[in-house]
Amino acid sequence: MDINLFDFYLPEEQIAQKPSPERDHSKLLVINKSEKTYKNHIFYEILDYLKPGDVLVRNNTKVIPARLIGVKEITGANCETLLLKQLEGDVWECLCKPAKSLKVGARINYGNGILIGEVIKEKDEGLRDIKFIYKGIFMEVLDSLGKMPLPPYIKKQLCTNDRYQTVYAKYDGSAAAPTAGFHFTDELFEKIKNKGVEIVDITLHIGLGTFRPIKVQDTKDHVMHSEVYEITEEAANRLNQAKNEGRRIIAVGTTSIRTLEANYSEFNKFLPIRKSTNIFITPGYEFKAVDCVITNFHLPKSTLIMLVSAFMGREFTLEVYKYAVENKYRFFSFGDAMFIYGK
Repeated sequence: MDINLFDFYLPEEQIAQKPSPERDHSKLLVINKSEKTYKNHIFYEILDYLKPGDVLVRNNTKVIPARLIGVKEITGANCETLLLKQLEGDVWECLCKPAKSLKVGARINYGNGILIGEVIKEKDEGLRDIKFIYKGIFMEVLDSLGKMPLPPYIKKQLCTNDRYQTVYAKYDGSAAAPTAGFHFTDELFEKIKNKGVEIVDITLHIGLGTFRPIKVQDTKDHVMHSEVYEITEEAANRLNQAKNEGRRIIAVGTTSIRTLEANYSEFNKFLPIRKSTNIFITPGYEFKAVDCVITNFHLPKSTLIMLVSAFMGREFTLEVYKYAVENKYRFFSFGDAMFIYGK
């Protein structure tokens, strides 16, 4: 499909630059995709649309302070490194800027020698495999030197890193946050549990796909960057039971959707496993795992609006987005949310 089919007018000022003062007080657009209706709410009112027996699936990945600023040894030139994916031990796949002069053997000095990165493999589009050399515990070193890898359209660094994490973030490994989860608080989760809704955690470490725009005209020519996901045996059992009993599976965010659909599509059930996926969901895809979706509002011509269009139809998605723009909804990572349900 032509990517221009997923274009829409979005004023720059509606791309949220900071989070809502209170997580669960952002706007929520509740959408019935069967009846093609939508209604304005506050996020905490999502309780009214959840039913006993529902299963809420959330991605418990934790964002690491993956953005490092260093200098190239010998030349002293500045170099920005974004850690994307741990390959093995102290070797990470990184996005480097500028990358052209970073040949195999080049070394980057971070924090006056506290951390050294050595390029061991060159890849396309600014990617490099880098082995890190340090003393102590790597994550503690990274915490002392790294910054949160905020998306490029957010102009200012946050005062505190916790607002670029979900309250249920658990496992280090992401270069970006599963932002649909930002709207939840511990108190809201308690109310959700008290209503009889089951909460299941899965993990997908978010990588390069979040930072890469689509550069091709036809969506069939776009290749998603692979990301590692994990579904535990307990999570798989609970999801399979819900599926067998006809209970709704509600995915919090596009990363949860991709994890669930990749796993169920491959194995025709939920299978406990740790593996990579590069699933790319566009209109025409038949959803097999997910019944309802909680997600933010995404950017024009992005893989994320394509996924939403696959779930509720392209024309209806664009109608909803037009309404959201006209009614001053805030877009993307720190923006407002929607809850999509219906057959």
